[in-house]
Amino acid sequence: MAANYTADAHYDLIIIGAGSGNSIPTPDFDNWSIAIIEEGRFGGTCMNVGCIPTKMFVLAADTAFDAANSERLGLYTEFRSANWQAIKERIFTNRIDLIAAGGEEYRRSEASRNVEVYDRHASFIAPKTLKTGQGGEEKVITGDTIIIAAGARPFVPDWAADVPVHTSDDIMRLEHQPESLTIVGGGFIAMEFAHIFNSLGTKVRIVNRSPFLRALDADITAAFNRIADDTYEVHKGRTVVKAEGDDSSATLTLDDGSTVTSEKLLIATGRVPNGDQLNLGAAGVETNGTQVAVDEFGRTSAEGVWALGDISSPFQLKHVANAETRAVRHNILHPDDMVAMPHQNVPFAVFTHPQIATVGLTQQEAVDAGFDVTAKIQNYGDVAYGWGLEDSTGIVKLVADRSTGKLLGAHYMGPQASTLIQQMITVLAHGIDLRTMPRGQYWIHPALPEVTENAILGLDLKFPEV
Repeated sequence: MAANYTADAHYDLIIIGAGSGNSIPTPDFDNWSIAIIEEGRFGGTCMNVGCIPTKMFVLAADTAFDAANSERLGLYTEFRSANWQAIKERIFTNRIDLIAAGGEEYRRSEASRNVEVYDRHASFIAPKTLKTGQGGEEKVITGDTIIIAAGARPFVPDWAADVPVHTSDDIMRLEHQPESLTIVGGGFIAMEFAHIFNSLGTKVRIVNRSPFLRALDADITAAFNRIADDTYEVHKGRTVVKAEGDDSSATLTLDDGSTVTSEKLLIATGRVPNGDQLNLGAAGVETNGTQVAVDEFGRTSAEGVWALGDISSPFQLKHVANAETRAVRHNILHPDDMVAMPHQNVPFAVFTHPQIATVGLTQQEAVDAGFDVTAKIQNYGDVAYGWGLEDSTGIVKLVADRSTGKLLGAHYMGPQASTLIQQMITVLAHGIDLRTMPRGQYWIHPALPEVTENAILGLDLKFPEV
């Protein structure tokens, strides 16, 4: 601690951020004095503005979509409207807000007697020294070990400075459902909210400079864009040069001179790690831009200071943040037997419509890496359950090494994609040989996993000579 600062309290462990960071204290830390700093809601991005509430909205959107598109099954149902207030109450009032408040209450309770909660912004003022506070009281605290888990925030471009905009942080808590919504962006967040609002009856317009979900395998990207182009009002290949409006209307002027006007405007152009908001230079913590730099074990450049989750991870995914939490916890407790951050075979899903899930390499990445590549695209509609769904757009694409039978990547677009892919995550993680896997087990008939079975059997794999 710098001599100029007198600490109000010292701790064995300080945790900045109560998302995944709140999971660090296990019974192994019962004898440690711990400070948890969280200026917002406990639970972090996932609980409050990300994974969980968005998927609860997606459930409502999926149900509305199915009601409006049932004629292919010989049904004549319809979607009339959404009760926005009831949806918000179900998600936030009755679930999310209670859990977030409960998490903080628990950490402040006698059950967590070795934990003290600080609820003001944290900023380093010296190595292992932070200025923060409780309520209106400012305090300086120090710690032997510090974990930075302060997350990320939505990126808002400069052109949006003079117009009311919404981000994923607040769009789900609007006072009322807008009649129309312009979304700027074409990534995961943009496509999930496009599905949510469109299916619930809002007119959705999307502005993006490139194809939607361009980071996916090229065949999945192309197939999804064909569907999206027919679903939304699309302004693709365009950038915004000016924005103007008020709380009731927002107009964007695009680079081709055209304009797009909607009641509300959602910016979904990515997220920025919060490494620029903690005065990390004073702590001797190096950054890559706004991202905290860590080594393979989660250590920063400052001894005794660690980082995990969206502020430092190459993957802004909750399941990765949770896995990093387990790794950092282990490494702090077992400094002579550390484990690397778990960044192999990371899967993710996009809960748009159709649902998308992917793990491993795209076909192009596999080719560029020098593998002897074989790939197979299998239609959902070619298996019995796909027939029953009357599905005409769902596909599975598997990428494998022809000579070894090793799975390199799996890419799903269609119903239950995020569930179907789990079997391929297991195959990839455990190196299961695709040449023996499909006939080494049963596949329930008629069930949708048969689309995976057929995709594997469709790969051009070389079998050892007998």
